[in-house]
Order: sequence, then C-alpha cells, then structure tokens
Amino acid sequence: MEIEQVLSNALRALIPPPRLRLSEWIESEVVLPEGVSAQPGPVQLWPFQREIADAIGDPAIERVTLVKPVRVGFTTLLTSAVASFVANEPAPILCLLPAEADCRDYMVSDVEPIFAASPAVAKALAYDLDGDDRNTLMSRRFPGGSLKVVAAKAPRNLRRHNVRVLFMDEVDGMEATSEGSPILLAEKRTLSFPDRKIVMGSTPVHEETSNVLRAFADSDARIYEVPCPECGAFAEILWDAIRWDEGKPETARWQCPHCAAEIAERHKPKMVAQGQWRATRPEVQGHAGFQLNALVSLHANASWPQLVREFLSAKKDPTTLQTFVNTILGQGWTGAGDELDDSELAGRNEPFGLDALPEDVLTIAAGIDTQHDRLECTLIGYAKDETAFILGHRVIWGQWDHHETWAELDDLLKTKWKHPLGGSLGVEAAAIDAGDGGTMEAVKAFCAPRQRRRIMAIKGVSGTRPFIEPSRGRKTKGARLWLVGVDGIKTTIFARLSRAGSIRFSDDLPPVWYEQLASEREVTRYVRGQPQRRFERVPGRRAEALDCVVYAIAARQVVHVNFEERYAQLRAGGIQDRPKPKNVYRSKFLTG
Repeated sequence: MEIEQVLSNALRALIPPPRLRLSEWIESEVVLPEGVSAQPGPVQLWPFQREIADAIGDPAIERVTLVKPVRVGFTTLLTSAVASFVANEPAPILCLLPAEADCRDYMVSDVEPIFAASPAVAKALAYDLDGDDRNTLMSRRFPGGSLKVVAAKAPRNLRRHNVRVLFMDEVDGMEATSEGSPILLAEKRTLSFPDRKIVMGSTPVHEETSNVLRAFADSDARIYEVPCPECGAFAEILWDAIRWDEGKPETARWQCPHCAAEIAERHKPKMVAQGQWRATRPEVQGHAGFQLNALVSLHANASWPQLVREFLSAKKDPTTLQTFVNTILGQGWTGAGDELDDSELAGRNEPFGLDALPEDVLTIAAGIDTQHDRLECTLIGYAKDETAFILGHRVIWGQWDHHETWAELDDLLKTKWKHPLGGSLGVEAAAIDAGDGGTMEAVKAFCAPRQRRRIMAIKGVSGTRPFIEPSRGRKTKGARLWLVGVDGIKTTIFARLSRAGSIRFSDDLPPVWYEQLASEREVTRYVRGQPQRRFERVPGRRAEALDCVVYAIAARQVVHVNFEERYAQLRAGGIQDRPKPKNVYRSKFLTG
C-alpha cells in the first residue's frame, strides 16, 4: 500500500493542477490597496465581470472587445488581467492608451499600487534580472516577459515592440497619425505570435466613427440578460424600459419586456447575480464581444433613481445628453444632422442685444476673427445655466497692422453695457485669432499688455483637444499663445443648435451672419483607412461668424463666475471695478 501511495503521489505530481479560470485567480490573488478603491482588500468581481475575465484568460479566444460605460470596474478588471499574465504567463505585454498623460496616470494610480499589494505579482516582479536597471515608470521587465505602457499619439512607440499580449483602453479616443491607425499599428506588433491575445475596451463616442463599435460588430456580440423576478424570463435592462413617476426620480423601476411587470431597484442585486451573457452571433469563433450599460452596475452611484436624476439634468443640453448616452448607456452618439439651415436659425431671433441685455446674461465673452482688412467680433452673453445669448456682431474696418484698427477693438472690449438688474457688464474674456502667420505678431503684441483682462491670442487646432489650453511650445516674444480645440467646440455648437433655446440670437444680427454661422457641415471621411468626423466648408460661404462664435466659447472657458454673487452685485447697483492702489512713498530712513 505504501508503494502504491508513493506511486500515486508521484503520478499526481506529474499532472499539472487544473487551470484556474482568470476570474477565480483574480479573486484569490489580486488585492486593491487603500487609495485605489473605496473598498480595499481582495478583488470581488461583479457577476457580469466574471465571463469577461474568463474570456480574456481563455487561450481559445484570440480577441476580446468590451463596449463599456463608466462605473462597471473595467480599469480594475484590465489591471487584474495584466497582473495574471505577469504572474502566470510571462510574455511581452503592451498596454496602449490614448495619450502620455493617460499612461502616467494609469501606471501611478492603478498598476503600481495593485501590483505591489498583490503577492503573486509582487513576487514575479521581485527578481533582479542580472542587475538590469532598465525598469522605468512606463516599463517593467520580469523573467520571461515585459510590460510596457505607451501612448497611441506617438507612432514611434509602436515600432519598437513585438508583443504577445495587447491591451487597448479607450480606443475611441485614439486618432489616426501620420503612419495610420494606432490600433492597426499595435495589432501588427502581435503577428509573430500564434497564441496572441488582443483585448480592446472603450466607451463609444460617435456611432459612425467608433473604433470599439466596429470591433464589436465583428465579434460574437454578447449582451447581459437578467431574470425577471415575476415571470423568470431573461432580458437585457435597457434605458427605454426604465419608468418613473413625473418629477419623482426616486420611483425609478424597470419594466420587464415579457410580462410588463415593474421591478423596483431593490431587486437589482439578485437579478444581476443570476444574470448571464448571451451571444447574439454565436457563429463567430475566437472573438468574444461584450456590451454593457450602467443600468446593471452595482456601484453605489449607479442606482436607477440616480441615473434618472442624471438623465433629467443632462437632457436639457445635447452636449450633456451625449455624455449620458456615451458614458451611462454605453452607446454611440448619432448627431441630429450634418448641415445647418441658416434661414431656420435666423427665424429664431429675439428682441435683445447689447443695448438691451437679457436679465439672464451674467457674463460676456468675445471672439475675434482677424482678416487683413478688418477685425470681426461676436459677443456672447452667458446665463447661469450656460444658455448662450449671441448679443451682437461688430466689424472693425482697417488694416491688421494699423494702430487705429487695434485701438478701435480695444475701445469695443472696454465698453460697458447697462444691465436690466442695475449696473453694467463688460467683456470678461476675449480670444483673438492669431493663426495666420502674417498677423500673429500683431495679435500677440496687442494681447501682451492686456493679458490681465483675459484678452488672449489663440490658434485653432483640429482633432481631439481641450476647448482651450496654453501652448506648451517654446516661449515666444509677446503674449502667450493659447490653443483652441475647434473640432470639439464646433461639435458642441452643432449639437446645441439642433435644440432651440440652447443658443439664442439677437434680432440685431444681419442675415449674412447666419449664412456664415452655417458655413460648415459635419462629414465622415476615411483618413488612412480610418473613418473620422470632420468639418468641411460649404462651397461659396465665408466662415467669419462661425469662427468668432468658436473663439468666444473658448474665451468663456477661462472666466470663472460665482453666478449667485454676480446676480446680487448687479441687483445692488453693479460690479465695482477694483480701485487702483495708491502710490506709497517709503522713507529712506526706514530702508537705509
């Protein structure tokens, strides 16, 4: 018996233990430290996360695509999956994120703390590779592999690496570079590995150009379905099935599409726990696709009443509604149309203007377009709810390099207009186009002594950029140059104009101004094989009004107003200018 036992034990030692599913390994080995999670300790995956994790760990599945909202824990899941490969399947691993800042934040806020707190991963990284000191913030080496986190904006980051495991996050924030799509470039780095793994996740942005939605369409397209507590039938929880009483978000409930029973929020945890993924295209093999929305999230801030409150606030403005659709519903946004109707816009004009300010206007910003024979200026007032009032448009005729031209603009920007509440309002920020190489120095020379008045020299830039940010280039003579993300602002303008009341027009504006506002249209073009949304000029139209509005919206971003205080100031008689400090003469006796 002893010999048989020894042989049995020896035989068992030769047979490797059964492979843990990735979800099981994560829950047994990965630890969330304090500061990374509101609930530090061993990771506890939510029910809908487990199959996603197991697909990532399944060697029979080459690709995993996740269309995700916020509040479903994808970052923790992604980091845990990376940790599993480091500890269990050492290989060259590449994580691709949109920008350098994203990479640094991900490494510092997620990867390093979680790896350090998880014993199995910390042990794998503890080996000293012959004194190798090439580990950096964005790169780690370990026996059998390496981990690199790189930004999609720099094509050179992708040329130097051959990897077996590729993780890509927020791919809808990645734009084509001079070398083509960074997603395709990254995938080419995996071609030498027959057992490669490609994991892609993102919140979708625009439906027609979404990278993650295109990838999901090529997958087996799984959706998460939960059982109805009343009839037991499985269904996906969708937004159009959420019901609530008028004015009472706290009454939010889900209506089952099978039996029409209305299910209260308190049933959600049990429903989600019993839920299951269903492949809507089971014929597809080797590519697992998952699509989620925040309605199944068990996050404290993702209850149905909370999401209804967010929707009621977001629906007032197309731009905030798009954010809700993208980040909560996990859906791509479809615009209201690709071209504006100038006659329809002109028909919305109302009896207000610079000489008859609406009571709601509490701050004013200006956008100035620079032409060689004139300056054009649109002035926009803003209400507490950010409704924009186009108050007026002024054309200053004169050569761009003449002192008199700029002096007249200075007088306009110093003008105060009477407010119906009392007192007066003036321009609190202005953005002046300096993008023309010939006029840049003149614009910067004008702005330099007026920077304290928030009069800024700007240059429009395309692509996914902030509305406005200071240039990071070498400091040049004169005023600081500010960069304006014109595509993002134009997208906002088009969305807001699709809903009357979000942008309102003075009846002082001439018809040609509306023609210029509607001078561009949104189109989808293929750039280096990748679809991109862009704005193109309608043939035969000038664009000064549109440019001025873009610049005025950019200028608005640098003005920080306490609207309650501003309202009280106007009611009390107006905004008082700060008194100039009096000259102080110091005695030489005190300083000698």
